[in-house]
Amino acid sequence: MRVAEVCPQCSYRSRRYRNPIPTVDIIIELPDQGLVLIERGRPPWGWALPGGFVEYGESLEDAARREAREETGLEVELIGQFHTYSDPDRDPRQHTITTVYVAFGRGVPQAADDARALAVFTPENLPEVLAFDHARILADYLKVRRDWLAKIKESY
Repeated sequence: MRVAEVCPQCSYRSRRYRNPIPTVDIIIELPDQGLVLIERGRPPWGWALPGGFVEYGESLEDAARREAREETGLEVELIGQFHTYSDPDRDPRQHTITTVYVAFGRGVPQAADDARALAVFTPENLPEVLAFDHARILADYLKVRRDWLAKIKESY
């Protein structure tokens, strides 16, 4: 979508494009423990995958590692790119497009940055209230989780 803007100094009419904002989400597997989720400290409320906005000049992979470290304290090894989700309504604040990574986490997880709390959940015991479209993302992942876990085990 293009929005016309007028320069207040010279009256030049330019076009500004409104584009979706790129984000990343990370499905972090802790071996023999489960999936790391954070409880959001800001709206929209609920449990969520660690993740956030990609900074200018940053790759998606670097953003995923940074967001994982900032929100969970974990160093992660990205196993692969899982899927991209682009529903314009996936984030009630604005149109975002997220690229989801599957990662293996190392360290002791602890809530940090804008995470109010952190917990490790088994796939059978996920929280009922998940922010954004993370219930859908986790449901999609759990359908193929065995294949991803085999990939993780091959790496180590």
